[in-house]
Amino acid sequence: MQKLSKSNRLRILYGAILLLGIVLDQLSKALAVKFLSIRATLPLWEGVLHLTYVENTGAAFGMLKNHRWVFLVFSTVAILALGAYLFRGVSYMSEKREDGTYPPLNALGGVALSLIVSGGIGNMIDRLALGYVVDFIDVRLINFAVFNVADSFVTVGAVLLALHLLLPLFPRKKRLNAQREEA
Repeated sequence: MQKLSKSNRLRILYGAILLLGIVLDQLSKALAVKFLSIRATLPLWEGVLHLTYVENTGAAFGMLKNHRWVFLVFSTVAILALGAYLFRGVSYMSEKREDGTYPPLNALGGVALSLIVSGGIGNMIDRLALGYVVDFIDVRLINFAVFNVADSFVTVGAVLLALHLLLPLFPRKKRLNAQREEA
């Protein structure tokens, strides 16, 4: 049996994260529809965290309500682009190797993109099947918009992606400063 390359093992990991994210999102939304749609809200911690069923026809935080096709087109393009970048597995943000190729996308960047794509697909499934996105996580402590698991994946993925993009800048800056001091 042939051993998988590191790149292919990472692609399998990214695919598993992506699929697990979609399943968790859709399962949580199905439970919200079944148990929360019949009640106004379910306080888990009164005044802090509630489960509140909301049908969101807009984008994040309910912006641009009733523009479903705009979101479907934008989401499809973004999901396809990020998915292609993820599974192509090349980090163009890194320096080129001596042979002119780029190194594989590192695990942090891959996990970040996997979360973003899974959240995008989870919300797209709702928009296609229902015409709206099911939201139910209601953080009342900071008067935040009601959101769902897919939104959480996109947000966490975006933060991780920002780290992935910013972290390589710090060692490079130190190297440049060291080179300037030598000159």
